[in-house]
Amino acid sequence: MARRVTAVFAVGVAVMCATGLAAVPSDSDLEVVRLDPTAAPPGGSTVVHAFVANLGPEQTASPFTVVVTLPPGFTAEGPYFPEDCRAEDLGRLVRCTFGPGLAPYRTSTALVPVRVRTDVPPGTKAGGHVQVVSADDRDPRNDRTPFALSVDR
Repeated sequence: MARRVTAVFAVGVAVMCATGLAAVPSDSDLEVVRLDPTAAPPGGSTVVHAFVANLGPEQTASPFTVVVTLPPGFTAEGPYFPEDCRAEDLGRLVRCTFGPGLAPYRTSTALVPVRVRTDVPPGTKAGGHVQVVSADDRDPRNDRTPFALSVDR
């Protein structure tokens, strides 16, 4: 009998190690808050502040990812904050991952520098969006918000 219990225990440990132990999602609500970047001239740069708030009532138990999507004519260029942010789709999409532990009524911000292409005419207003993705989030209605990029003279 002891040999059988040991075998079952070993199989259970192997399964847990192979699959990893994921945290049970918390009862938290992540919200993206709209912040429009300052205007920039053609060839200039600005910064998208991807601002996420935890509306609670609990601290996040899982990591969350902030995704910044840029319109044509605008390209993300590092360095980013946090440093692990990664650009995709030729700099039109940036993903930033934050670890668990965002307390209720606290915020996190990803900073994504953006370059305006030189052929984008002054006066242009173009829309992008910020989205947050998390296993903890219980209200998807506030997980995505637009922002406006403006090109000045």
